[in-house]
Amino acid sequence: MIADYIIPSLPLLLVAGTSVVVMLAVAVRRNHSVAFGLTLLGLAASFCSAFFVPVRQLGILLTVDRYGLFFIGLIAAAAMAVAVLAHGYLAEREGNKEEFYILLLVATLGAMVLACSSHFVSLFLGLEVLSIGLYSLIGYLRERPLPVEAGIKYLVLAASSSAFLLFGIALVYADLGTMEFSRIAQLAASGTNLHYDLLLPGVALILTGIGFKLALAPFHMWTPDIYQGAPAPVTAFVATISKGGMFALLLRYFSQSRLDLFSPVLVVFSIIAIASMFAGNLLALFENNVKRILAYSSIAHMGYVLVALEVGGQAGAGAVIFYLVAYFIMTLGAFAVVTVLSPRERDADQIDDYRGLFWRRPWLALGFTAMLLSLAGIPLTVGFFGKFYIIAAGAATGAWALILILVITSTIGLFYYLRVVVALFQKQTETEAAAPTRRRTAPAAALVLSVLTLVLIWLGVFPSPLLRIIQAAIHTLL
Repeated sequence: MIADYIIPSLPLLLVAGTSVVVMLAVAVRRNHSVAFGLTLLGLAASFCSAFFVPVRQLGILLTVDRYGLFFIGLIAAAAMAVAVLAHGYLAEREGNKEEFYILLLVATLGAMVLACSSHFVSLFLGLEVLSIGLYSLIGYLRERPLPVEAGIKYLVLAASSSAFLLFGIALVYADLGTMEFSRIAQLAASGTNLHYDLLLPGVALILTGIGFKLALAPFHMWTPDIYQGAPAPVTAFVATISKGGMFALLLRYFSQSRLDLFSPVLVVFSIIAIASMFAGNLLALFENNVKRILAYSSIAHMGYVLVALEVGGQAGAGAVIFYLVAYFIMTLGAFAVVTVLSPRERDADQIDDYRGLFWRRPWLALGFTAMLLSLAGIPLTVGFFGKFYIIAAGAATGAWALILILVITSTIGLFYYLRVVVALFQKQTETEAAAPTRRRTAPAAALVLSVLTLVLIWLGVFPSPLLRIIQAAIHTLL
């Protein structure tokens, strides 16, 4: 009987157990390579176990289905990439390095719990586990002022978003008497004993809390400061795993709670999506800091995904998941380049740090170019197909206004991506000759960037294998 619950939850238990093992290993003897190796081994075991564990409902809190297992595998793979990038990044810096991997595993566990949550209690537990790990990860380089400032800002905003979320959950529970997503859908569909003066404000507050975590406009103001201040590998984690876990939760909540039954909710989603697409792309035009450019870019990309979410159905859910996979690949690849080029004293986050990079590190510049062009939606990249599927799903339901705005704002986004690409291929001057880009790339980091670039191009040419996996995943969701 116990095995019926332990085996399905094995991917989560492996990550949780690995964090304990790494903590005990650090207590016995500090060794950066050992902590990194144990972390990588535990994440790899969790990733592999997601292919074999049976599908099962774990009580009322967690649903280990193909959808949840898909995101567990995606989160574990992204966490392995972040761990590899962090190993080379931390090796060149002073201070204790081993605790970084404990925090990384804890935050990864929180994101995995979010992907499998089917109840407000597990939602809040997963969110807090994720947030607690991120507080310390963002401010991990405590001898620098920017990471500490970013960590404090994230702490304050995360606490505020949790307050909104809890208040919203309380209002929904006061009206419906349940916190199960599927039960909420049944009660909402029946329409009996509903008090919309409690239910709709509750849903609005829940979406506000989730909007803060996803950095959707108008809840996005923290994003550029956190991206700039956090260490480069942590920024990659915040941009991908943190947001991926939250969007996996939002898609399950939206689908199982049948939020599409409430027309005011759909109107709010449309307004937030439009605001995010415009705010992200327009604000990025005025930036010269690469990390802040990618921060504003992420706001716009979350707006694109929200368009697919609002479409609903299998086409909308499939477009959401495909675009999230594409976003993981593109963003991890972009921050991999930032991590590799960052010197000991600071992160390489100015456009001048990349000027003439092609003439010094051609393969690194070509990989970064591929990531940026994919973020812009250029054909033969996974980013192009991600936007194509969102547009196709929107066209099938007649969401022409949202599609038009997506196309317009994506065109605006071309400008700031191409600014960085042009800088990569400019001729090197005497000033750039002293730029921190001549260091040797760690083989593991080079392997991560190479794999991400190859997958980006492969899925941009042959997306059908991934689409088949996604269709199998959403079959258990809808």
